[in-house]
Amino acid sequence: MPSRSPGKLHKKQRSETVKQAIVHIALVVRDYDEAIEFYTNKLHFTLVEDTYQPQQDKRWVVVLPPGGNATTILLAKASKPRQEAFIGDQAGGRVFLFLATDDFKRDYWDMKKNGIHFVREPKEADYGTVAVFKDLYGNLWDLVQFQEEHPMCKRL
Repeated sequence: MPSRSPGKLHKKQRSETVKQAIVHIALVVRDYDEAIEFYTNKLHFTLVEDTYQPQQDKRWVVVLPPGGNATTILLAKASKPRQEAFIGDQAGGRVFLFLATDDFKRDYWDMKKNGIHFVREPKEADYGTVAVFKDLYGNLWDLVQFQEEHPMCKRL
């Protein structure tokens, strides 16, 4: 198959501004209720939706970080052995998700108080302050506060 340059993928140029967003990130979990407990009580996420879907015999469970208004996490219960194999290792040992904060010290100490296990202690990097923690299944997350001049800081 011939390679294509990105510019040739779209033949028609869009005339209006397009607005798109990633709405949900699916996180495979072992149990809905234990995942809800962890995210709402330990990380203070908001439970946005918990709806039973009888046609698929599953729940649609969505959580949102504190102060967040965009991307949410869909807590998706593993229903097959192949899915179960990814619980706690969705990124193959790399950091999977990045939780940005406006006050690193506040959130870091609150998370420690709530029993969150940090596998890499806080450090200063050229982009801000960061530490790595595990969720209840072992997925790695960055807790990060970007420096004010960092491009990501302007998006938050």
